[in-house]
Amino acid sequence: MAETEKEKMGKEEENANSTVEDGLLLPRDTLLSAGTHIGTRMKTMDIEQFIYRIRPDGLFVLDVKNTDERVRIVAKFLARFEKTKTAAAAARLYAQEPVKKFCEVTGAHPIVGRFIPGLLSNPLYPDRIEPDVLIVSDPRADSQAVSEASSVGIPIVALCSTDNEFSMVDLVIPTNNKGRRALAIIYWLLARQILRERGELQPEEDLPLTIEDFETKISREEVTD
Repeated sequence: MAETEKEKMGKEEENANSTVEDGLLLPRDTLLSAGTHIGTRMKTMDIEQFIYRIRPDGLFVLDVKNTDERVRIVAKFLARFEKTKTAAAAARLYAQEPVKKFCEVTGAHPIVGRFIPGLLSNPLYPDRIEPDVLIVSDPRADSQAVSEASSVGIPIVALCSTDNEFSMVDLVIPTNNKGRRALAIIYWLLARQILRERGELQPEEDLPLTIEDFETKISREEVTD
């Protein structure tokens, strides 16, 4: 029986990443099945270095090896900071639960939903916070947080898809930053790696929470709409 176009694209994606070496933080098939490598139909000059190929349907494909390497680098960087002085922002719905769980596990400060203007930059705002580093789930969706962090000199780590620019961002994790499962996996991986870097987890030890715990749950209404 002839292969469908979807099956062909699935094989092509697997082949496109088949050069990834062993020793990834998670099995390659796990990363691929979650769509961590799937970008958008747009690309910026900034992200071009992380793009492996373009699919027949126009979607750009990221190299999971680069994603893995950047998770390791970012984890080493974030582990240097005091946990209570790390903040993570997520305006997008699918990023909010992963960020909450990430902060629960690592001790960081969550900023989910609408970002209140002045939260980082206005010294007169009574609920102002003063983190030493900020993580954002999407530089575009979290643009207010990025702008304020940049204005006060806070380093910014960002999850970036193929349509993101790196302006004002200091460290990038190239990944699908819109997919529900992809976001859960990246934040789970980052949390686990940070705890390993801190010595709070052994190299082969996992988090007490699963990837499913990090994943945003879809209500019945969302499924039927």
